[in-house]
Amino acid sequence: MKKGQLQIHSQNILPIIKKWLYSEKDIFLRELVSNACDALLKRSILQENEIDPARIDITTDKTGRTLTISDTGIGMLGEETEKYLAQIAFSGAEEFIKAYQTNDAFIGHFGLGFYSAYMVADSVQVRTLSYNREATAVLWSCDGSSEYELQEDARSAVGTDIILHINQENEEFLEEPRLLELLKRFCLFLPYPIYLNGTLINSKEPLWLKTPSSCSKQEYIDFYKLLYPFEEEPLFWVHLNVDYPFHVKGILYFPRMKKEIDLQKNHVKLFSNRVFVSEDCKDILPDYLTILKGTIDSPDIPLNVSRSYLQVDKTVKGLSHHISKKVVDTLFTLYKTDRDRFYEVWADCELIIKLGLLNDDKFAKTAKEFLVWKTTKGAWTQTSEYIENNKSKASDSIFYVNEEQAASPLLDLYEKQGIDVLIAKAPLDSAVMSLLEKELSPVQFKRIDGHTTESIIDSSKEKTLLDADGRTESAKIADFVRSSIAPGIDVEAKSLAASSITGFISMKEEERRLRDYLARISAESPKESFAKATFVVNTNSPVITSLYQMKDHQPELAKMMAQQIVDLALLSQKEMDTSQLKEFVARSNSLLEKVAQTLPTETKVHS
Repeated sequence: MKKGQLQIHSQNILPIIKKWLYSEKDIFLRELVSNACDALLKRSILQENEIDPARIDITTDKTGRTLTISDTGIGMLGEETEKYLAQIAFSGAEEFIKAYQTNDAFIGHFGLGFYSAYMVADSVQVRTLSYNREATAVLWSCDGSSEYELQEDARSAVGTDIILHINQENEEFLEEPRLLELLKRFCLFLPYPIYLNGTLINSKEPLWLKTPSSCSKQEYIDFYKLLYPFEEEPLFWVHLNVDYPFHVKGILYFPRMKKEIDLQKNHVKLFSNRVFVSEDCKDILPDYLTILKGTIDSPDIPLNVSRSYLQVDKTVKGLSHHISKKVVDTLFTLYKTDRDRFYEVWADCELIIKLGLLNDDKFAKTAKEFLVWKTTKGAWTQTSEYIENNKSKASDSIFYVNEEQAASPLLDLYEKQGIDVLIAKAPLDSAVMSLLEKELSPVQFKRIDGHTTESIIDSSKEKTLLDADGRTESAKIADFVRSSIAPGIDVEAKSLAASSITGFISMKEEERRLRDYLARISAESPKESFAKATFVVNTNSPVITSLYQMKDHQPELAKMMAQQIVDLALLSQKEMDTSQLKEFVARSNSLLEKVAQTLPTETKVHS
């Protein structure tokens, strides 16, 4: 029997490994199984005509409190066992900690994966026999101190057994369901068969290793269900297969959009040589693509020593740019080749497209080619198409309505004039519009209740006749309404092309956008501080005509009705402050009482 000491300066390196190296102790299983895969790969290269089947076995013994990871790989000679297990490849613990704290990409420099076993075990034994025909089997033992034992062993099969004597704190790792969970999480796609107490764990080949042309639609869907068994089928996917300037393979899926999404949560699984590393791909995926699901596998991604997270460098940034380009190119191809399918999935991917357009200039350059809008009539259009189709009636303007205002009475007015109106979603579309306007100038997006374009004015019914004082009836109607309502809202009179509309609240487009933006970042900011509201009274409305005539014989009622009409416009356009609602309801009841009092006696009795 030979005795020796681990070649390190510090006597407490294993406690340091436990504390500093791994964020989660269950990673030990991934490390040991990965080492077994490496041993199998080396044997397949060095001994092409190997007799033993390549496999990894994980077995548990609750009575003996042992967990064993066995492989039929290359095995080790006695001197190799000392070299790889006893001589940790650095001069001392101090050097290790110093290197670790710099976050340098030094995974594999120390060969520390084996020592993760001591996070769950009091002692570890290694029984191994090299593929070398002259080899003698050896048994290496260490109880977690700086001393180990090395002796000959009776093992006759080439390969290695790593026997972990599990401590009381970690008995969960003797339970088969817990081990099965970890193996499916970390080792499901490793290239060699893995058995847990005799049951095969990893029967599925990773689809991302195949070429895109050799994968069927059903294979992509089945693979998605394997990764996310409780999710609906994906909309479509992007298959990554890059060999230069870095190696990366993977499949990114576009999931169906849910009502509540978390853009901060990562859904893509990161692999390194088929070994699961992390679900934290925030540095590989741009922020606007974190909604995607799937897998990314790359040996070039720099990981920290414990393979718990990646480290950002030019490779990661380059990979991020490549993924975003691949995604936008896939969307553009779908738009060009299958327009109906593109429109069908638009609702689920428009958030990605618009966020990418706002945050990534390179993404935006292509995305603008397929950025579409739905009109209130149900048709799809691009901004360039809209401008061309409406240039005679909507010069330098693209009219839109917010999704929740699609039932606005003003909408009928625009549609009757043959003007297309786009449906926009707040608040994201407001930012998209501002971006597009920089290139479309002088064309501007205008909400239908923000402008009184000449196209919706009936000039033949304008009340332009002057009185003795040189004032038009329209001006006098505007003055009356202005004097009847609460301060803070201006009034102007126009003859709209529809008589059914009494009026609407108008704000300058740029002021409304600024107000809405400030309201989002400061919920307590009062709306009136950011935009000047104007009530556009429709002089072509019979209600307004009657109201104006009423001012001489029922002035108080006329004023109440004027305020009510303005408040109805505020309410219908979602511009009424909640503090005004109580007064609005009280006035509504008072008006109903006054109307009831004017009814003939017979009518009151009959009712």
